[in-house]
Amino acid sequence: MQLTGIGLYTFQEATRLTGIKSGELRRWLHGYKAGSKSMPPLWETELAGSDLEGLSFHDLLEIRFVKEFRKYGVPLQGIRIASHNAREMFNSAYPFTSHRFQTDGKTIFWDAVRETGEQAMLDLRKKQFVFEKVIRPSLYEGIEFVAGDRASRWFPMKRSKKVVLDPTIAFGKPIITDIGIRTDILYDAWKAEEKDKRRVASQFEVPVKAVEAAIRFEQRLAA
Repeated sequence: MQLTGIGLYTFQEATRLTGIKSGELRRWLHGYKAGSKSMPPLWETELAGSDLEGLSFHDLLEIRFVKEFRKYGVPLQGIRIASHNAREMFNSAYPFTSHRFQTDGKTIFWDAVRETGEQAMLDLRKKQFVFEKVIRPSLYEGIEFVAGDRASRWFPMKRSKKVVLDPTIAFGKPIITDIGIRTDILYDAWKAEEKDKRRVASQFEVPVKAVEAAIRFEQRLAA
């Protein structure tokens, strides 16, 4: 199995980057037991055929959308069906992240509502659940796409491109854009050097602004 270029994140790293608890991530991506039933994962991750446990770059982006569905009370079975149907319709392993889901996803989602027949999902409709509240532009903001509507990079800081996650660089860990140094390395160095930004910048031969961007990003993750 080819693991280079797909990004590698432990569940703990994914939790820091998305705010989703590690236990939830495991339920979503490994499946779980509900009484006597074994519930399958929402989809097969890119690491499923390897000995590694964790997420790829595309898994990481996709679970952000699952988080929003769950926030509005959508059952996992409905999300599972919507994901499966969208994968087939769009011919995409990660359909929630695609631009097409923004425009065509509402029909797919309500088809999943009808297919599950779960009262909890029907209640959402009665409460005027609005699809646009989940699949909103801000969730796509910062995602850079290549031909074929496949996500290639993610700039996780709002209105800033100073930090990027690129699965082809540093296993997809957050780096300073155009420099390639991991933000956690600069941040740890800053703490070790008694929070002297200029000293760290000199050591790594990077601008002070790069160190400042790393500090802001890492502190935001820790908040």
